[in-house]
Amino acid sequence: MCIIPVHLSLASMPSSRVPPFDEMSLPDARAIRTAISLTAHSAIIDLIVSPHRSLTRREQSNKTGHMRINHRHHPITRRLAASLLAAAVTFSMAAASFAADAVVLRVGDQKGGNRSLLEISGYAKDLPYKIEWSEFPAAAPILEALNAGALDVGYTGDLSFLSVYAAGAPIKAIGGTRSDAKTQAILVRQDSPIKSAADLRGKRLAGTRGGWGQFLIDATLEKAEIKLEDATFAPLGPVDAKIALLAGSIDAWAVWEPYVSFATLKDKARVIADGEGLTPTITFIVASDNAIATKRAAVQDLVQRLNKARLWSLDHLGEYAKNTAELTKLPEDVLLSAYTAQRTSPIVIDENVVKEVQAASDRSTRYGILPKTLDVNKAVDRSFTAAAAGSN
Repeated sequence: MCIIPVHLSLASMPSSRVPPFDEMSLPDARAIRTAISLTAHSAIIDLIVSPHRSLTRREQSNKTGHMRINHRHHPITRRLAASLLAAAVTFSMAAASFAADAVVLRVGDQKGGNRSLLEISGYAKDLPYKIEWSEFPAAAPILEALNAGALDVGYTGDLSFLSVYAAGAPIKAIGGTRSDAKTQAILVRQDSPIKSAADLRGKRLAGTRGGWGQFLIDATLEKAEIKLEDATFAPLGPVDAKIALLAGSIDAWAVWEPYVSFATLKDKARVIADGEGLTPTITFIVASDNAIATKRAAVQDLVQRLNKARLWSLDHLGEYAKNTAELTKLPEDVLLSAYTAQRTSPIVIDENVVKEVQAASDRSTRYGILPKTLDVNKAVDRSFTAAAAGSN
């Protein structure tokens, strides 16, 4: 074990090497706390033991008449040792309090989302920081809260993220997951005359504006060689779009899981097109620039835990579906169908992912979903998943 010499105090180090505690990462704070404790401990032991060693030598010397003992040194030594011990305990407690209380991650989630995934997988245990969870009904308000500085971390679809980033939000994509592209689909009623994407000309099509819904509609029309202006886009969220489809006020609905499984299993809707070959189907873990700069160690740890929890879910789909069903009140068979179809897995943000999302971003600009051309490489921070490079 390496112990810092007692004469090498923190005060003697250059100020550039010792940042204030509120700017330190958790590992740095713990390391300094440990070093100080060990240093004080070593000094105290040395101060207590050395006089006794000296006493023994002096006693031996006194017997030969060469040295006399000055017993007045002992009270001073004991008082100094006691003072050092008290200081070490106080400093250690302060550092421990910092490590336990100072770092709080404000994380946005949806019902049955990352919080439940972490808890059921066991990866919510022994967090070296505190998480303040906020539940939102959809991804859009999560992005708004991130932009406003009310959250540190959130989870949202790739195109929804890019839409907010394009507007100047101080955020970055730092990790994420990929699902099977077939789990984004365009649905019609069971009795609809629409049989394929070729039948969408002149129809009223609903989906989320600026996200997967609108993109899938436009990409599907383009693939079917139908001009975008030859169909009507109805910007509706999932709840309103489902009601509209069942009521017959729209002809088709572009959506994702678990809405696809619910609509096909419970409402007998039919899939007439999906996202295979059209969309990356990536959901990003998004962090504010401020959180990346000031809470990096905690954010990094959260990303790693979410990745491990997601891998756990792939081997426990039934258990995961049952737990989420209890939280969301969605049917367990719907969730199991959705999770089985999605096979959602963690990604590494590497050159391939950036290139794929860049292509989707460029198409979105061409479709008018994004207001301008973006450089996706500037919208991501690869460092958080760099350690897992090669596992994607």
